[in-house]
Amino acid sequence: MKTTGQNQPLPSTTPDYPGYSGTTVVRDRIRQNTEPEVNARIDREIADMIRLYSRADHGLISSRLKKLDREWDLDRLLENNASIVVIVGVLLGAFVSRWWLIVPLVPATFLLLRVAFGWFPPLPVARRFGVRTRKEIERERYALKLVRGDFDSFHSREAADPNAVLHMIDQ
Repeated sequence: MKTTGQNQPLPSTTPDYPGYSGTTVVRDRIRQNTEPEVNARIDREIADMIRLYSRADHGLISSRLKKLDREWDLDRLLENNASIVVIVGVLLGAFVSRWWLIVPLVPATFLLLRVAFGWFPPLPVARRFGVRTRKEIERERYALKLVRGDFDSFHSREAADPNAVLHMIDQ
């Protein structure tokens, strides 16, 4: 099976781990259209969280996992805001002036750009504010589950090394 450029590993953004070249988050178009330093900062924050929680008890890790369950990813944020703007535009178009029916075209265009190119105008701003993709959130979630000991094949001595944890997640 051939892979596309979308499935190639990202360049290393974490410190060296013996035999590990760095993060291998599967490329997605959001990450490709985000400035490399923003992606690196997000990857560092994930590694820092793993490092911090690798020393924590199960209760703290579980509370972090619950927080991750509530975190909104970039697509959810875009879809929610687009829905609000469309509803407001249609209501204003129905009750105030027909000219307001132009307003829903803006989020519709953003959604089309997101689907077609993986980019939309507010993307750089949202990423700089730290809004993560679903894959980035899931990467942290599964790394924390590894640290907590949810998977049998993981050895507890590796829990102290966030790079080892992220290496296992990325495989």
